[in-house]
Amino acid sequence: MEPPIDIEHFETATFGDRALQREVLGLFDAQADKLMDTIRDSGGKARAEAAHALKGAARGIGAFLVAEEAEKLEQGDNGAIERLAERLRDVHNAAAALIAKS
Repeated sequence: MEPPIDIEHFETATFGDRALQREVLGLFDAQADKLMDTIRDSGGKARAEAAHALKGAARGIGAFLVAEEAEKLEQGDNGAIERLAERLRDVHNAAAALIAKS
């Protein structure tokens, strides 16, 4: 199975800078929490826009499984909400482990 965060992609995107990685992961977590609130609490265009934003943010850090589920949700698959939440938990745990290493 694909890892929650593509470490090679993330290392490249952050130039291997540990402080930058911590900051980026913290920003991603905060943004993902807000976007998931919007996804859960709204529908239609607002939900699709939040899913689109989450898809882009996830791709930026190499969380490609999150991006896949967000794209499904953006396209109207409301069943993706719980899968998306599960993938985000995996990313959160992987991010915590990555930060603990640095």
